[in-house]
Formats: sequence, C-alpha cells, structure tokens
Amino acid sequence: MNVDDEIEQLREEIKRLGRKQNDGSYKVTFGVLFNDDRCANIFEALVGTLRAAKKRKIVTYDGELLLQGVHDNVEIILKEA
Repeated sequence: MNVDDEIEQLREEIKRLGRKQNDGSYKVTFGVLFNDDRCANIFEALVGTLRAAKKRKIVTYDGELLLQGVHDNVEIILKEA
C-alpha cells in the first residue's frame, strides 16, 4: 500500500472509530486508534501514516510524535472533507 492509500484507509478508520463533530470533522484519540485490532492489521506504521496525513493537512493533533501510553488521550481530528 502506498502513502495515499494508507491515508485514505486512515480516513475510513477514523470515521469508523471516531465521533462526528458539528462541523463535519471526526475526533478519535490516539489510544483508540492504536489499540484497535483492525488498525493494527492494516497499518504497519500508524504513527508514520498519521504524520504523513498531518503534513498534508488531512488530520490535526497536538505534537509531532505520538507514543503509545504517553499520548493515548491525544485527540486526532480528521478535518472535514
């Protein structure tokens, strides 16, 4: 899977696991994404996919590098399409 495909899959997983906001965006915490079995099977490097999506302004979250445990409560926001 190339980066574009992984980012598109990430969008779908955030929509599946997250909560839709009034502005059309979706919110999910890093811990929910990281600990989801389906996401674990899809993404070899979830953090890398998140960073690529952030660089392309598809998602936003605080910080640069997310680590399991330490950043489980960090909200990842999928911007409105």
